[in-house]
Amino acid sequence: MRKKIVAGNWKMNKDYKEGMSLFSEVVNMVKDELIGNQQVVVCAPYIHLHSLVALGKGTRQVSVGAQNAHQEESGAFTGEISVGMLKSVGVEYVILGHSERRQYFGETNELLAKKTDIALKHSLKPIFCIGETLAERESGKHFDIIKSQLAEATFHLSAEDFAKLVIAYEPVWAIGTGVTASSNQAQEVHAFIRKEIAIQYHQAVADETTILYGGSCNPKNASELFAQPDIDGGLIGGASLKSRDFVDIAKVFNS
Repeated sequence: MRKKIVAGNWKMNKDYKEGMSLFSEVVNMVKDELIGNQQVVVCAPYIHLHSLVALGKGTRQVSVGAQNAHQEESGAFTGEISVGMLKSVGVEYVILGHSERRQYFGETNELLAKKTDIALKHSLKPIFCIGETLAERESGKHFDIIKSQLAEATFHLSAEDFAKLVIAYEPVWAIGTGVTASSNQAQEVHAFIRKEIAIQYHQAVADETTILYGGSCNPKNASELFAQPDIDGGLIGGASLKSRDFVDIAKVFNS
């Protein structure tokens, strides 16, 4: 059975004190309110990671993730963080290929293939993001874009390694805009992604791959989105900054 995951991406928000407070609230709510087998992942800025890992230790359903990592083991890369550093403080997940990294920092599929390789080498679990812009969707190229992002950055992996990935579909036109893809639009793309994985590897690999929806998911629309057969959770942005909203989204999987 595919793992159900609700991952929060704090982006560049929350100072140290605020982050500790928010994470503490999330951990306590999860302990009290989650009754399923869903996994909650909090992907926070680097300054929080060591402390959040310590605070969440022993909490079965809460894991900590980073929002990015460098593609090299070490070196003269001022301001960057290696996957080995992340692993050394107990981080379990790392977001790779987020649309904001692609847009603002020019990350390419080739670069992301290297980041994926080194994350897996260090036993970090990548949350690998793919998705189209509004212009790409309106021009009818969204399936081609999604296929190339997936294939060029991850299809070099063995089936065994690919199975360690979590895929997140980000309709870029629905991130931070308040616009959400309809549940049918989201399901259509998730089903397409799963089909491409099956073609490349095997249906069994596709059936076990967790695919998250990452486009303005909130407590009001989470139930409808998560009810779709190929949507296995969410990569949550704004709503992850409010403990009540974030845990309410995760509670969708209680039933």
